[in-house]
Amino acid sequence: MPFSPSDFSLLAQGMGVFVLVSALVTGVSFARKWGWRFRFVGVTLFSVVLTVGLFALSLAPITRTAVAGAVPYALVYDRFTAEATIALPPTVTLPQVEATLRQAASNLFSPGRNGQGKEHLTIRARTLLHVADGVSQPVYLGQVRRSLRRRDDPDLSITLFTDRFTPEGQVRNPETAALTSLLSQS
Repeated sequence: MPFSPSDFSLLAQGMGVFVLVSALVTGVSFARKWGWRFRFVGVTLFSVVLTVGLFALSLAPITRTAVAGAVPYALVYDRFTAEATIALPPTVTLPQVEATLRQAASNLFSPGRNGQGKEHLTIRARTLLHVADGVSQPVYLGQVRRSLRRRDDPDLSITLFTDRFTPEGQVRNPETAALTSLLSQS
């Protein structure tokens, strides 16, 4: 079960109480000159580090978004700038591409992305079709554009390349006649 930001907030509050109690015990141990007082300084400081970490996790969610109908994808290109590419299986359908693009747009958002002067993150979805023996062709199926600055982007724009799908919604095999003739000539 993944933790939500509210779970981390609750854990940070509990650790904060523990830090206050351990700081009080550390103060008493120094006042009474107990032999283990320096060990308790380490316990208190380590607890402070844990509390800060839990507080940071409560601010930024680390959970992934799940969109109904999305298929698993592989991130094949992402330099943490304004462009990324995901790979989908060749058996993907048109509705699955749209759902997967929505999911990727949410999961790949990060406020620390370097847009290099651009205001939008563009995520392209592609698949590989094997057009001949030992030859694969990348086929781009769609793209999504979202804001680099806002997590909940109201202007999310999904473009599906419908000409690359059959009327049934399956990925269309590209025309291979020209490619086959080129391969036979070499």
